[in-house]
Amino acid sequence: MGSHLRLGVNIDHVATVRNARGIAHPDPVRAALIAVGAGADGITAHLREDRRHIVDDDIARLMAVLDKPLNFEMAATGEMVAIALRHRPHAACIVPEKRQELTTEGGLDAAGAHNHLKPIVAELTKAGIRVSLFVDPDPKQLDAAVSVGAPVVELHTGRYCEVEGGERRSELARIAAAAAHAAKVGLECHAGHGLNFDTVGPVAAVPNLVELNIGHFLVGEAIFNGLADAVRRMRALMDAARAGASE
Repeated sequence: MGSHLRLGVNIDHVATVRNARGIAHPDPVRAALIAVGAGADGITAHLREDRRHIVDDDIARLMAVLDKPLNFEMAATGEMVAIALRHRPHAACIVPEKRQELTTEGGLDAAGAHNHLKPIVAELTKAGIRVSLFVDPDPKQLDAAVSVGAPVVELHTGRYCEVEGGERRSELARIAAAAAHAAKVGLECHAGHGLNFDTVGPVAAVPNLVELNIGHFLVGEAIFNGLADAVRRMRALMDAARAGASE
């Protein structure tokens, strides 16, 4: 297991606050730079079909100023593929998207959408974009990711964060088994969704995970203690968990 677990900070909900007033403040690009300064290894931004938080200009400005990788979350649509090809971010994470959902509700059905996803993955990859699929921790979905040509998966940790006790332990074991399976079939494995200070440690300690993507919680914590403080604390918790797992 590598000693450094990467932290990607999702700045979507800084844009949510900005858009509530229809003005320029708070600026998600400024938030991205603060997060990087506090220890983030990359920035994630999800450009939704309805532009409810991140907007097109945010992506352009992020690409112009970031010296860390941008992970462009996107639905598997022609519009989003065209935008990704125009900007060519370091990575594109394909996620399921429903207009009525408050947040991403589960993983992509990569197995069921194989024929739709395969040409999209090929086109993005040809442009030099590292493609990942956001999936549930299910070996069938990981095998499907390999089949469509995606080199990376991000495991959905939402259920792990929502349940407690024995159910949480079972879900953590499911995540660990999926990460091991990902390594076995040659996938780089990330994880994220719903993680906070209390839940991140056990996930950070999972062998074969190389990156965690965390957003809403950090933006919420920023209201009370500042974004830089929240990112530094998350970074420290991840590092401690990874160091403990290596002993």
